[in-house]
Amino acid sequence: MFGVVFPNRSFPMDISSFSQIDTFHWILDMNTFVGEAYDQVHELCIFLLNNFTLPPDKALAVYIQSPGSAFFFCGAVTVARPSAVLSLPWPEPGGQLQLTADATPLSAKIGVSVEDLATLPSLDVTAEKRIERLAMKVGENLFNFMQSFCGVDGSKLVVPMDILDRWFKKFQERAKRDPEYLKGFAL
Repeated sequence: MFGVVFPNRSFPMDISSFSQIDTFHWILDMNTFVGEAYDQVHELCIFLLNNFTLPPDKALAVYIQSPGSAFFFCGAVTVARPSAVLSLPWPEPGGQLQLTADATPLSAKIGVSVEDLATLPSLDVTAEKRIERLAMKVGENLFNFMQSFCGVDGSKLVVPMDILDRWFKKFQERAKRDPEYLKGFAL
């Protein structure tokens, strides 16, 4: 049906590594895979196996769950997109240490489910997160630059009128001089 690989961490794993909850839902307990270091696993590659046919209006959706938190959608694969490398932005664990009925600590999980394609958010969650991180880092760079030229007038910050032009020129020059500079913004 499907397989997963954790880049630089595992060999390909098939569906037998997951616990099947029902016909359309599977769970991988990260404790059995990496113990409590689940948050060190940043990517997952999921792929449909050759002998599995998924209807064109369905998708295999991937979710992650930190101990005590809700499941978070990471992306999906479809017949048209039979494999994907997904970022795993683990949510903060929920509240205090959570225990199961037999006093075992809750563990992080990866969930996979067959779902209607139309009900899923954008399948390119990774690209959206990268764009968001890039925008935040560029904004932070601009803020830090402007802050170094700010004056205070009562409750207002005062900056020179040409501050945006000066920042943009400096940003462009540095990007031309150092090709690695912009890569630091995309991480």
